[in-house]
Amino acid sequence: FPTFFSQLPDPAIEDQGKDYIRPILNKYAAVCVRCPGYGTRTNTVVLIDSQGHVTFTERNMINADVNQWETSTYEFKLHS
Repeated sequence: FPTFFSQLPDPAIEDQGKDYIRPILNKYAAVCVRCPGYGTRTNTVVLIDSQGHVTFTERNMINADVNQWETSTYEFKLHS
């Protein structure tokens, strides 16, 4: 590798703007985002057990109303 890679990451660069950007990143990287005009509308969980049984569950917001959700679950077995 070129020698300049040994200089990365540069702590001085990483620290620039962290007080500004970290709160924004934390807000938009949450499991469930709630902001005006932007937010989580779907959650998905996929579970696979040791026998190849799959449970796929998805929750979708209805009409952009945070109090109304529809949940769908699908189950199937993986082919070996």
